[in-house]
Amino acid sequence: MAGSLNNLAGLYHAQGQYAKGEPLYQRSLAILEQALRPEHPDVAANLNNLAALYYDQGEYAKAEPRLEHSLAIREKAFGPEHPDVAQNLHNLAALYHAQGQYAKGEPLYQRALAIAEKAFGPEHPNVATFRTNYAASLRAAGRGAEADAIEARAVSAAAKPN
Repeated sequence: MAGSLNNLAGLYHAQGQYAKGEPLYQRSLAILEQALRPEHPDVAANLNNLAALYYDQGEYAKAEPRLEHSLAIREKAFGPEHPDVAQNLHNLAALYHAQGQYAKGEPLYQRALAIAEKAFGPEHPNVATFRTNYAASLRAAGRGAEADAIEARAVSAAAKPN
């Protein structure tokens, strides 16, 4: 049931029908926390989805604690070097970027990038996305030269044949 609720919430979210998606994500989360345990990785995934809904609405104060909680669950469940941890770090860094808190997001982008490069290799599309978003954050912080260097690596990796 929780999975179906989460999927339906995701559909509403994708359609921009946030008011319909939010209670379904919350209900799914409550079911998962009760049926599994509050620190289960499926709870982390649901928290991340709910945070994304809040992020897309510009409700950053609601998104941040859910992303932080999701990150803590994933680090505990999978270890600090897992690709799911990297994705969570990236999402939290993007939240800080959206709020203009570039210095707060930078170490998260760096850590996410290091984990993803180790897990997937430097040419993986996820790594390129992480680099591009990190570069955008640096550029927004007025650090264009650093951004250019990081972005050049992303473009170079994307241009290589598979």
